[in-house]
Amino acid sequence: MVIATLPDLLDKMWRDYATMNPQALKIHNLFLERGDQVQNDHIAFRTFNHPKVSVDVLANPFLESGYTYRQDYHFTEKKLYAKHFEHTDAQMPKIFISELKLEEFDEDVQNTVNQLVDQVPDYITQQFDFCSKGRPWEVSYETYKKLQQKSEYAAWMAAHGYRPNHFTVFVNALTSFDDIREVNKFIKQNGFKMNDSGGEVKGSKEVYLEQSSTLADTVEVDFSDGTRSVPACYYEFAQRYPQSDGELYQGFVAKSADKIFESTNKNQ
Repeated sequence: MVIATLPDLLDKMWRDYATMNPQALKIHNLFLERGDQVQNDHIAFRTFNHPKVSVDVLANPFLESGYTYRQDYHFTEKKLYAKHFEHTDAQMPKIFISELKLEEFDEDVQNTVNQLVDQVPDYITQQFDFCSKGRPWEVSYETYKKLQQKSEYAAWMAAHGYRPNHFTVFVNALTSFDDIREVNKFIKQNGFKMNDSGGEVKGSKEVYLEQSSTLADTVEVDFSDGTRSVPACYYEFAQRYPQSDGELYQGFVAKSADKIFESTNKNQ
């Protein structure tokens, strides 16, 4: 099936994400069983700041479909840069795309990533659904482990490639919960583990955004030297608060997002 429209792309991404991360689908269905409508706050992607696969490359299908750039973010410790995009229709999910700043890593990491990206045919990066194509390169588990020592983010990219890193439940739209803490309690009561790096709830009303997330599912990945279990994706929850003008804050908080990234860390 050729994916050429935004609704088809969003549908494909959710189906692939839910298949790869059954915990997300289970949690989604638990909300529906309570009578809640699940609205997606944002979808996040990862990439490298290589010109062939940069944030701007991944953003193309969204910019072509009514999204506009809104803000950028810097993550000094994790050596990441990110942008977020919003659609003219406020009901559409925001798009958050981050990239690893390769120039801030040693030559070994740069060479490894360049060897991966070199395997990607140019025509694939130009396709409307490139951001959901999965892993477009061969990679060994040995290489994955080497990258993991330098950057969990780089290792995740090497293993999984181009697909949503997470979808996000817009807590404000849930009618059966008072706040994100009640959501977290419900998630844990149903047997799912939460990311508690930096606290279970990241952010505050003072910064107009509170976030939490499950820990990533572990999935079997086929590497060139065998199949291994590695962290995959996670499900996030976001509660937004009104600013002084009464409008809900629509951006992100770098300090909080920094800890959300750790939902895919192996040691979690």
